[in-house]
Amino acid sequence: MSTVTRWWWVRHAPVADDGGRIYGQLDLVADVSDRAAFQSLAQRLPKDAVWLTSHLSRTRDTAQAIVREGLTAPAFKADAELAEQSFGDWQGQPRREIYARFSAWPGFWLAPADHAPPGGESFAQMVARVRAAVRGHTSAHAGRDIVAVTHGGTIRAALAVALDLAPAAALGFSVDNLSLTRLDHIATPNGEGAGAWRVVGVNQPPGQDRAAAGDLFARPLA
Repeated sequence: MSTVTRWWWVRHAPVADDGGRIYGQLDLVADVSDRAAFQSLAQRLPKDAVWLTSHLSRTRDTAQAIVREGLTAPAFKADAELAEQSFGDWQGQPRREIYARFSAWPGFWLAPADHAPPGGESFAQMVARVRAAVRGHTSAHAGRDIVAVTHGGTIRAALAVALDLAPAAALGFSVDNLSLTRLDHIATPNGEGAGAWRVVGVNQPPGQDRAAAGDLFARPLA
């Protein structure tokens, strides 16, 4: 039987006040006041899991808020490679000013996937670092459940990895705060090669009823 490693991706809680500015890798405080959302996540996430966050406090604070609602978890492992895209010199600037520079680019992201802001990285570069991190953790924790409390860009990058998408295509995914995305890695029976990915659910709101959702996040038989 193939080894299945289950990734449970959670986007961090909203930042307390971004003022309409680009925050990227700025370390802003998360608003963790929505207890109902955290209670729902605590009920849906697996009990025996590896827990990952980025190095930014809003992911750690979100993970702690989930655990406070009754979910037992080990110490969180912070991995800076799972951080949000670095927008370099754009960080702290009003979003509207950056959107105006790319008026032909859809407003769901700040810039085309191959454009690196001054002092920052492109989304394509981010996909490359997330791919390396996902491969490393999947190998290190094969067959386990991995709860990764990270960022919208990180989860889009993980979807690009799982679906072998061009970075620009992955920017089309909506990833809301406190949403849950589930990606399963299935190793080849002989352990050789890259294996395959199964997308179980994307951008599921924390309060969604499991029955109404078809129990999308139930543990698969494979």
